[in-house]
This record gives sequence, structure tokens and C-alpha cells, in this order.
Amino acid sequence: MINDFFIRALIAGIGISIITAPLGCFVIWRRLSYFGDTLSHSALLGIGIGIFLGLNFTISVFILCAILSLLLVFLQTRTRLPSDALLGLLSHSILAVGLVSLAAMTWVRFDLLSLLFGDILAVSKLDLLFIWVGGIFILLLLYIIRRPLFADTVNSDIAKAEGMNTEVANLIYVLLLALVISIALKIVGVLLITGLLILPAAAARNISNSPSSMIVFSICVSVMSVLIGLFTSLELDTPSGPSIIVAALVLFIISLFPFNKFLLKK
Repeated sequence: MINDFFIRALIAGIGISIITAPLGCFVIWRRLSYFGDTLSHSALLGIGIGIFLGLNFTISVFILCAILSLLLVFLQTRTRLPSDALLGLLSHSILAVGLVSLAAMTWVRFDLLSLLFGDILAVSKLDLLFIWVGGIFILLLLYIIRRPLFADTVNSDIAKAEGMNTEVANLIYVLLLALVISIALKIVGVLLITGLLILPAAAARNISNSPSSMIVFSICVSVMSVLIGLFTSLELDTPSGPSIIVAALVLFIISLFPFNKFLLKK
């Protein structure tokens, strides 16, 4: 018999996978993998701020990720550093600051491993509410900005010539990334969130022949990763968050095999 906490984990995991898959496709298309990594690393500092101020972790992480998103967009126009160097600098620096800040709070007890790698089995009913209500909001906004965002991905100049407000679309998109990272934090942790964004979308890229089919395939791969990962962790007593990412990695490797050419022709 499956316990209630495992059922909540399944519901939470499926919700997160449906949210992260479409966002992950745009991460792949726009080559923003390192950007997502930087935001996810900042989540640790957001948790520290939340503990210090007595805020809900999801709220504090989102606020910090949103501020960092806006800061990155600003710095990319104000510094001579290439984007990858700037992202690398901020990613590792803010992760270190987050770890130091948490270590300095000696009066608070917390499980560092669960913060780094997630603890989906500990999700509550309130977490489920955050995931599904926040997920509907994220997907609705992504649907609204999909055209200017995709047009800017293909050719920014043409998109602007057609009168599309690509700057606003880009800004909304990075804020959506910040929001999904804050929501998914408890599922796979700080260090694995980017993997959940990228791996299903990358696998879908190998077996799809259009943007719309890639989004559908990425959702399928993401949901399968959660299901396989959770049931594997249940049987083998392995960490749930890493098990989900390993399942996504296996599906990505399978997507590389030649039989996918048949799917692409179809």
C-alpha cells in the first residue's frame, strides 16, 4: 500500500514536470542553461534570507531570484565581460555566499543535503497548492508571451521589426524561471533544478521535428522521469531528487539511439 506522503510526492513531481518542461525548451532554444544554473544557486542564499527574516522559503527564494534575474539583465549591458564569464562569476559566488550565510546561523537546524538535492517525500498540502496554482500561472504567462519570445529566439531584429515587444517578453520569461526555481526547490534541490529543466527538453529535442512536438515530448519525458525516479527510489531506497535526474539522464541517452529517426520521419 502506498503511503500518503508518496502520493503527495507523485502529485508534486508531476506538477513540477509539467511546468519545467516547456520552460526548459525555451532554455535550450535560447541557450540559457548557465543562466538557469546561476538562478538555482542563488536559491540557497534565498533560503538563508528566509530563515533570517522568518519568511516562507518559496517567497524568499523567488524574491532573490527575481532580483538576481534583473541584475543579470542589467549587468549584461553594463560590463565588458562575456555573458558566460559573468554568469560563472555570479553562480559560484552566490552559492558560496549562501553556504556561508547558512553556516553562520548556528541557532538554526536544517538538513543541508535536502536543500542541495531536494526532499520531494516531505512535500505538504501547502506545497502542492504552491506548485499547482503557481504552475497554472506560469504556464498561462508563458502561453501569452510565447510568440514574441520564440520570434526573438529565432531572429531578434525581425521580431522587433514586426512590432513585437521582445524586451518585456524576455523580462517576463526570466522572472518565470525565477518562480519555477523557487517552487521546484523542495523537489530536486538547489543543485539539481537545472537538470530537471534541461534533460527532458534535451531528450525531446532528439526525437522531435517541430517546436510544438518538442514541448509535448519534453512534458512526457519529464513526467516519466518523475515516475521512474520516485518508484526507483522507493524500491532501492535511494535519494528521490537525484533518482529523478538519473531517470531523466537515462531517457536522454535512450533518445540518442538511431531508432528515433523513425519517430522523426513520422
